[in-house]
Amino acid sequence: MSGYSLNVRVFWPLLTCLCTALWCLYHALRRERAGVGGEREPDLDSGTARLCQLSLFFLLCYFLVKQCCSGGGRLAPPTATSAPGACGPEARAEQERERGARRAALLRAYYAQRVRLSPHVLGHSKAHVSKIVGELVQTGKAEARGGCGSLAFRGDFVQIGSAYEQHKVGSPDCFDILVPLKLPPSLKPEPVFAGAPLRGGGALCGLQIARGSECAKDFRSFGDSFGVDVQGRRRLSSALVLKWFHWKVQRCLAVIKYQFQDRCHIALVVCNDRLVLKILPRSDYVCCHISMAVRLIPAVHVGDATFLIAQPWAETELLVPGLKLEAMWGINCSKQEQRLLGWFKEQTPARSCHLKCLQMVKALRDLNCKTFAPRFSAQWRAVLSSYTLKTALFYLLLRGPWEAWEESCLAERLEDFFLFFRECLHKQTLMHFFLGNSGVPDVVTMPKALKDAPAVNLLAGFEARTLDLVSFQLLNTWNQIPQLLTVNGNPRYLVKSPTSCKSTSFC
Repeated sequence: MSGYSLNVRVFWPLLTCLCTALWCLYHALRRERAGVGGEREPDLDSGTARLCQLSLFFLLCYFLVKQCCSGGGRLAPPTATSAPGACGPEARAEQERERGARRAALLRAYYAQRVRLSPHVLGHSKAHVSKIVGELVQTGKAEARGGCGSLAFRGDFVQIGSAYEQHKVGSPDCFDILVPLKLPPSLKPEPVFAGAPLRGGGALCGLQIARGSECAKDFRSFGDSFGVDVQGRRRLSSALVLKWFHWKVQRCLAVIKYQFQDRCHIALVVCNDRLVLKILPRSDYVCCHISMAVRLIPAVHVGDATFLIAQPWAETELLVPGLKLEAMWGINCSKQEQRLLGWFKEQTPARSCHLKCLQMVKALRDLNCKTFAPRFSAQWRAVLSSYTLKTALFYLLLRGPWEAWEESCLAERLEDFFLFFRECLHKQTLMHFFLGNSGVPDVVTMPKALKDAPAVNLLAGFEARTLDLVSFQLLNTWNQIPQLLTVNGNPRYLVKSPTSCKSTSFC
């Protein structure tokens, strides 16, 4: 809970108005009583009245002077650097240095107070999530029916997202977990690309079946249960796999709930067709008593730590007409991203600011959302999604030099980030870092199918007018950073988008 702090800019006007109102009320009552009694007010009262009037006048003057002096220097007397006769290059350079120093100080203070997460709280939260999800997937693996025509949990899970990449903002209460699925034996999944079908990249999941296998009938049964026809070929349906996954997680959670009933309260929630595990630890079990949300994502491994993930799609995300959304799979390269971030950490200085830069951009994006209309706010967050911003950081880091990412250069690198992203918006182009990119550092290994995949533009599908408006607001955000951080820095001002959820509660 955030504490209340006195706002002097509101307190003093209210106090002045209150004193004025009380004084007017006092005079009105005195005159009414004098008119009724026919008595004249004594001179002592008249002198006291004048003294109170002068005191009130001086109080009002003091308030006005105080407001002018604390107004950020807007009404301050001209100095040597702000005088009309001192507008030379040296004076302008000095003003720019002062503004840059003030912006850098604000950014450092805001990061330390509002953006940086406690490693202690984040560590406890991740450990608690790993314990519960580990039991869940192990139960799913043990419950696997022995047959060649069914899905099953592989028995492990993959931690992905900003919470595990050290650039999370907000609160350490949201986590993304991939749950790999095991297909029937001798059945090999492979990504099939049909151009660039989805915004952000997507693929079909083809199935290679070994001929002459003893489980041929089961394979046909598996295709009937989880397959869909796309352009005359049988593909694995992400919608049917997602439906099975929801049922399986609910069944496994009902088995393990008794193990954790003394430790936490667990609820299974469906938000926008996405499966979320809500965890509320008991106060006597975890020192950091915060509720956590874990998004569970079914995934199919296609080689070299790359996964196809099943998730619901919106019609606006389909860029190639004629394809079925229920057959489309997302491409997840989180392990490659983590390896790349580790390599960047080795190349940059020991106290590098590249992750802080990404965190600050996301924090400024969230702060600015509250000033927009709901429709543009959704477009703003879609264009400036966390994955898009992270991709822009990858390209910016490879430009070098590595020494430029010293922690003391946070404001300069943040400005470079804004300029680079505005350039991408003007060109309406920001390519996927891994799909079809031959410039990926050798430290990252990718499956051949993804290397040969068509390049994907992450900004495709957005209207040019939307990108221009986002570019304008991005520039405005950079110019208004001091006001934005000073006025809207409190977390209670952040806007939370409402979502409709169906909850299935356990323990």
